[in-house]
Amino acid sequence: MVKVIIIGAGSRGLRSYGKWIHNNPQVAQVVAVADPRKSCRHEAVDLFGIKPDKVFKDWREVFDRPQMADAVIIATCDSDHADPAVRAAELGYHILLEKPMAPTVSDCIRIVDAARKNNTIFALCHVLHYAPFYQQLKKMIDEGRIGKLMSIQHLEGIAWWHFAHAYVRGNWRNEDLSSSILLAKCCHDLDLINWIAGSQCQTVQSFGKLNFFKPENAPENSADRCIDCMYRENKCPYSAKKFYFENLKKGCLGWPLDVLINDMTPAALDKALREGPYGRCVFKCDNDVADSQTVNLEFKNGVTFSMMLSAFTPHGRRIRVMGSHGYIEGDGKILRHLSFQEDKWTEINVNKLGDDVAGGHGGGDFELMKSFIEAVEKNDPASLSADLSQTLESHLLVFAAEEARKNQQIIDFSQYCKNVLP
Repeated sequence: MVKVIIIGAGSRGLRSYGKWIHNNPQVAQVVAVADPRKSCRHEAVDLFGIKPDKVFKDWREVFDRPQMADAVIIATCDSDHADPAVRAAELGYHILLEKPMAPTVSDCIRIVDAARKNNTIFALCHVLHYAPFYQQLKKMIDEGRIGKLMSIQHLEGIAWWHFAHAYVRGNWRNEDLSSSILLAKCCHDLDLINWIAGSQCQTVQSFGKLNFFKPENAPENSADRCIDCMYRENKCPYSAKKFYFENLKKGCLGWPLDVLINDMTPAALDKALREGPYGRCVFKCDNDVADSQTVNLEFKNGVTFSMMLSAFTPHGRRIRVMGSHGYIEGDGKILRHLSFQEDKWTEINVNKLGDDVAGGHGGGDFELMKSFIEAVEKNDPASLSADLSQTLESHLLVFAAEEARKNQQIIDFSQYCKNVLP
């Protein structure tokens, strides 16, 4: 039985990773929780029966006590990852850390150094590694199903409503409060491509900025809050009133609605939209992260990669992989393979390959938890798909891409790593 502490009991810490533990009580148990929000603490207590003396408002209170578990899940806000992660490692806890590792290069290095020094089993929540879709894609490439890998095209389709929720009104809207959107949303993707390409990156380039969600694009006579606006019903695709009340009406009471309210009633939602950040007009927020961005990478083995993240899409990732003898495309659920030799398409429904692909990110959330708990139980990180060096390298790719975007330059990645690493 692996004993776990959840630090940050919100949508990811409790309702994703905690949910897996709740579904698998024979292998893991949540014994303590820390969160500044009373409602989140109560939810964790109700779910796991945590004793009153193991319920904390602040992560520091957890680490003031003698070690009470084998591992911690750290799912605090991005800017609050480094200090608890370093302290957990120093005290002998194994760590599952929500992505991104940290918003700065220096804090990422601090975390990696602490984990190495203390022989910590460390897993960053790059959950796409563990999703059956990408596992199957990687397998097909490694088996030579498309010959020599030549290039990859990738779309991170955030979706208009998701972007408005998380990156205009929500916690990841502002770089000073969180991080760049490339780090917050797409460290997943660059890590994934770094893994698939099978080589170290050589050159990094990026373009992008905030184009649309700005005051000058607000409709004439629009209100500061959607609930008071003449465009709130059917005239604005970003109407908070329309979006959140439709979720409530349909009975979609999980994410993203549970970020706004705990009491799932029209009155509670109305109050949240009148008073809280999620009721604001998308053109009148304090957001500054890019709503469109392109990243281009060239790897030492000759593979080229192009990614676009966009707020203006349906929801979901799309990928195209080009090889010397074949081609693969997919949407996170279905893989379509074209053999040039046979001039024949084969379709694979990846969700039917496994017995259980429940959980978010195409099953990646739950598969990550399964691998992490197994690693802690055996005191062996072999079940994890990436080590500390690979995790750090993928983050450095993001930081290099942001430097390239902001300075409008092409980055030599090897030289960049030499410059920032001690």
